[in-house]
Amino acid sequence: ADNIYGPTRVRVSEGLLARSGVEVTYFDPLESITGLIRPETKVVIFESPGSLTFEMLDVARISTEAKAAGVMVVMDNTWATPLFFQPLEHGVDIVIEAATKYIGGHADVMLGTITVSTAEQFQTVKWTANALGNCPGPDDCYLALRGLRTLSVRLERHQRNANVLARWLRERDEVGRVLYPALPDDPGHELWKRDFKGASGLFGVVLNAYPKKAVAKMLDGMELFAMGASWGGYESLMIPTHPGKNRTATKWRGPGPSLRLHAGLEDPDDLIEDLEKGLARLTKAS
Repeated sequence: ADNIYGPTRVRVSEGLLARSGVEVTYFDPLESITGLIRPETKVVIFESPGSLTFEMLDVARISTEAKAAGVMVVMDNTWATPLFFQPLEHGVDIVIEAATKYIGGHADVMLGTITVSTAEQFQTVKWTANALGNCPGPDDCYLALRGLRTLSVRLERHQRNANVLARWLRERDEVGRVLYPALPDDPGHELWKRDFKGASGLFGVVLNAYPKKAVAKMLDGMELFAMGASWGGYESLMIPTHPGKNRTATKWRGPGPSLRLHAGLEDPDDLIEDLEKGLARLTKAS
């Protein structure tokens, strides 16, 4: 999908796959893929909601269209985790997740998971992992198992905090849009409500037109929101994003700069106070 995770596009599709002679076509995450599937198409890969812009994909529809053409379906389910969405029940063949994030939950592990739907897929994945020398350390596996014990409790708090922050932010004059499928007015809300059991703590914010220096001033002074890319831990994070930079099948249009926020486990009133001060710096520096 055109809103796939940036490193998947740059490092995997345009790097590893391109060097191996594999051609990649990007598709509009909100449209049918039937017309794009060719005889040589082998795999469709996507995540829902999409990276940075949080569009909801119709997983069942895409899976049905792909299966009709004999194409395998792979989904990145890191945002929802298996507690909030189970892709195999919606037609997906293989599920990948960054266990570094919510499964680990403490920002102290580098790990990923692959969940397959058939014994044949398992043997293929196992052989490839062995051939590439992939071998997670025992300490990493221990930390992931530790994180699983508290995953449901943490996700409940992440979701609650994200809802509080998202609803507060959408009422602010500085904000043009909040990108969070759990909000009733989000374009993907009905799909989310139909298929998902919950929403995680990650969402996007599109500001109104502000200069880059003003956004930098806002970010530099945040006290509880750290600047970091690897979300899913206990702490709140905020980074500037540039959704339109890599799009090829679609065009991203926002009234101004965009941010990605991860609502951690802190007190939501403290997080709102930090955001309020940050937005004041944004306005003052404009």
